[in-house]
Amino acid sequence: MAISVQGFAYRTHLTFRLPLVSCAHKVRRSSSVAAVVSPVESLSISKQEIKHSKTSSVKSNGDSKAPEWKKLSSKDLGIKTSMIGKPTRMVLNGLRKKGYEVYLVGGCVRDLILKRIPKDFDIITSAELKEVLRTFSRCEVVGRRFPICHVHVDGTIIEVSSFSTCGRKYVRNSNFGFRKPRGCNEDDFIRWRNCLQRDFTINGLMFDPFAKVVYDYLGGLEDMEKAKVSRILRGMRIAARLGFHFSRETARSMKELSSLLLRLDRVSKFWSIRPSHGRILMELNYMLAYGSAEASLRLLWKFGLLEILLPLQAAYFVSQGFRRRDTRSNMLVSLFSSLDRLLAPDRPCHSSLWVCLLAFHKALADHPRDPLVVAAFSIAVHCGGSLSEAVNIARRISEPHDASFNELLEPGSIDSDATLIGEVIDLAASAKDALDKMTDEHSVSQAMRAYPQAPYSDLVFISLALHEKAGMIFHCVRKGKEKGFVPKGGSKINYESLALGRLSEVRHVFARIVFDTVYPLQPNKETTL
Repeated sequence: MAISVQGFAYRTHLTFRLPLVSCAHKVRRSSSVAAVVSPVESLSISKQEIKHSKTSSVKSNGDSKAPEWKKLSSKDLGIKTSMIGKPTRMVLNGLRKKGYEVYLVGGCVRDLILKRIPKDFDIITSAELKEVLRTFSRCEVVGRRFPICHVHVDGTIIEVSSFSTCGRKYVRNSNFGFRKPRGCNEDDFIRWRNCLQRDFTINGLMFDPFAKVVYDYLGGLEDMEKAKVSRILRGMRIAARLGFHFSRETARSMKELSSLLLRLDRVSKFWSIRPSHGRILMELNYMLAYGSAEASLRLLWKFGLLEILLPLQAAYFVSQGFRRRDTRSNMLVSLFSSLDRLLAPDRPCHSSLWVCLLAFHKALADHPRDPLVVAAFSIAVHCGGSLSEAVNIARRISEPHDASFNELLEPGSIDSDATLIGEVIDLAASAKDALDKMTDEHSVSQAMRAYPQAPYSDLVFISLALHEKAGMIFHCVRKGKEKGFVPKGGSKINYESLALGRLSEVRHVFARIVFDTVYPLQPNKETTL
């Protein structure tokens, strides 16, 4: 049955058819080296191609076990100028015309080689920061200890760092001596020293877009072939995004090191997140907001980090009998799978969206509901709290819900609209209560009390501001339709508004995800609302 209602077009799905690399390699001397092997995805270049495209090489410190320095043709690696964003090209050209050396560095080079869209582009130059300021009219220096430049181009901020500033940072932070390797010139030495500061060797690649050369001083390309990754959260985030699998040795190390997260200071009673907690939120957001949420959730559970970072969700997995290596799905996993279908590295969402999905699911897991209630709830969120309209639309749904979810009851006989409206309001209140529990130290610490083998955790990393922003998504359902609210028409997502956390866009996408999860699109069938 096809139903058309003005102003309520969901879907990509819901067009409402109703409605680590090892950082050590001798030169880094890191104690936590993790390796990852990937049968899933590998580079589209062979060792022969790497050898063929190599223009020169030396050992980084004269040690036969150290990685070989490589200078490779970007053309052989499949990198084209068109893959670099226009604002970034304008900054590169501006500095180059002034006679300065300019390079792309870090994860963007890794992504270009993997034929992926970089989340952003980082530039490093031989220019001093004051010279960068003189080159661009809209430019500012940010950061006090280790400053960089923010260059504003067409609404985009391009980060530009200087070799001189980074060099001072390296010397200040270095706790071991080093000498210039044999066979290298001063330019190689400066580039190599900068690459040593990167977190992973696969992020320690440097690309000269004018000479068409990629510099690999730390063995990053070989590590990408072997898919090695290190460090707990950042390594896991990269592995989830790129589809890499951790080796047995790495998995064991990550489980042993996961307890380090428990040493972080507690959040204060006044909701002021300490820097360590802010970093956790940042890393979790990278995991969940950029199109790899499902894979990240599974990895966090597999390696024993979910019960430390998200104990309420870990308790749900345990209650469902969800094993560490389980390939099955459940409603929580399905919600994040639906989220991933709408996002990408260059099209992220605001953190309030995935926080709300966690709270909504927690409410439903604690108190399963009739699928009609969930449908009406999602429609009400989309409609800005218009409960009568939401109930009217929900009662016209003829498609089957996903009966595999324990959070959904068998459809019952909710005869009156008043009863259905009451159930919808109650679900919104339960979601808000679940959100409160996620930000309450005592509730978090008690989440895994039924599972004594789990580690104790009372980490709270959701700030008061984020808590309030997420709560606004449910507010209209509990308090009634907002005055002057105009439902979004069509299914197109405004990704700029979504990333900024604008309420109307976040509500639209949240409602879309919930509906698409409960009423999955049937093969060869497309209905619109």
